[in-house]
Amino acid sequence: MTASRRRSRPSPRATPASRALATLESIAREFGSGLGGRKRALLARLERATLPSAAAVERLHEVASFLLAYPDDARVHRAALRLLAAFSSRRDLQRVAPMLVNSGIAGTAIEYPFFSKMARWLASRWPRRMAIDWDQLDETALLEALLPLFAHPAEAPGLDEYDLGLRGWIERMRGRDESDACFLVRAVASLPAAWPLRDVLHDCIDVPMTLQWGPWGPSRTAVIVHPPGTARPPLHPQKRALSRERPDLRVEAHRPPVRIRTLTPAEGESCADLARAAMVTRKRDLDAFANADPRDARLVEYEDGLSFVCLGVRPEERLLLESVYGFITLKNGTPIGYVLTSALYQSCEVAYNVFDTFRGAEAASVYARAIAMSRHLFGADVFTIYPYQLGEGNDEAIESGAWWFYHKLGFRPRNRAIKRLQARELARMQRDPAHRSSPATLRRLAADNVYLCLGAERHDVIGQLPLASVGLAVTGLLASRYGSARIDATAGLAHEASRLLGVHGANRWSAAERDAFDRWAPLVLALPEVRRWRAADRQALVEVIRAKGGQRESDFVRRFDAHGRLRQALAALAHRATP
Repeated sequence: MTASRRRSRPSPRATPASRALATLESIAREFGSGLGGRKRALLARLERATLPSAAAVERLHEVASFLLAYPDDARVHRAALRLLAAFSSRRDLQRVAPMLVNSGIAGTAIEYPFFSKMARWLASRWPRRMAIDWDQLDETALLEALLPLFAHPAEAPGLDEYDLGLRGWIERMRGRDESDACFLVRAVASLPAAWPLRDVLHDCIDVPMTLQWGPWGPSRTAVIVHPPGTARPPLHPQKRALSRERPDLRVEAHRPPVRIRTLTPAEGESCADLARAAMVTRKRDLDAFANADPRDARLVEYEDGLSFVCLGVRPEERLLLESVYGFITLKNGTPIGYVLTSALYQSCEVAYNVFDTFRGAEAASVYARAIAMSRHLFGADVFTIYPYQLGEGNDEAIESGAWWFYHKLGFRPRNRAIKRLQARELARMQRDPAHRSSPATLRRLAADNVYLCLGAERHDVIGQLPLASVGLAVTGLLASRYGSARIDATAGLAHEASRLLGVHGANRWSAAERDAFDRWAPLVLALPEVRRWRAADRQALVEVIRAKGGQRESDFVRRFDAHGRLRQALAALAHRATP
């Protein structure tokens, strides 16, 4: 998780530019008297130099990106920014660009079978730069079957008679200002079906695509986020050595942010674009960013130029229960990683990622701020890490020893078998300080969640509550009353739940609030306790549900957690329905 990147050493026959690059890499993470001047001189030299290989060009990009986030002073920052701003026009980059596909570096292409929402976002911004990678397209049967659905009925005689092939027909059908990939993305999105079905169709087609580079295209080069109300981010130079200290999360979690700024919808949309670009340029896709709601966007600011862009999810894409938020981590306005939280029951499941370029640079202290931010936004006092982040099915986490990273920060397992294994490993480390857990042992340790409690240990938290079983209870209700006719159940269930809860004036609610009530209605009816509640508790439940469709989903978390009877009833239902 926090392993430092290896420093490269020039080979005996290295060029002067290669030696300058190796020198810059060797001092990039060191800070002290005179080092800023040396870094500036090396950046200026490398700005004009020609590097001999794709690997060297990429290394220069990474070290300059690091100095953009962690500059010694404003002059180092300007030198790194100047080098990166012109990176796509470097001759050495242009020569080796085909070897740097998927690097996310400005001037290079991205190849990926983009998921539906990301593909639509790319098509809306760069409709002529997307291309189907026909050489990598293995299975075409489903796409060929869908082709007539993309056509107007008046085109049927030509489709029936002429065999132009799939590629030929798409080429003939696409518009002048759209590529073949853009046509396909838009055609699937235009099918007369509900959005969930269109999304499933797009992802089932699984067409490999290439996003060609072009001006203003997405890249991870020289990206700086401007906080609202400022011409440019206030710079916080790195005046001391990078912190290797292990923060006390129980103390740090109580440190409030310096400031939280609510962003306008326009600023939120800009930040959502930034988050999507940060993912697509790293061949990743995160639902929280793909479904980001620009109306639920905030900037959470801490000291030393550290901040988090907070993005909620559009109401129609929210989970039934937990509230999910995505955060882009910024250092001096430069994206250095992301955080994903899922909150409910005054608890948070936290996924933490540091982009490769910035690993080994204060990962633990940045993580402490992420925990503090989650506590502040959601009122959580219990935090949990799920198995994938620890290494289950995640070789990167195994290689970095992520399980022990979190253990050193205070997270502990509750699974008895894992607790016994942890005790054995700790005993071996005490006998032999050089002992390191094997990959096999790390995978066994990563088989269940670990937890950090700021107060007394409790078990009604994410990771221990079987919240998925709530869905089984709803399935039982719907199966017994509607069977396959579930699509006809919505209005009837909503009416029944409205009568039970004494809802009045729902016609004045927003569309998102009404949709949230429709989705919650069968759950309300599956909770037998609700019928025995006082009118005030039922009215409070109505406000909880409306908050799920409100502008800011964190308000739902606060309202839910404040409703003691609802918390108890839902937990009891989850335990009763567990298979």
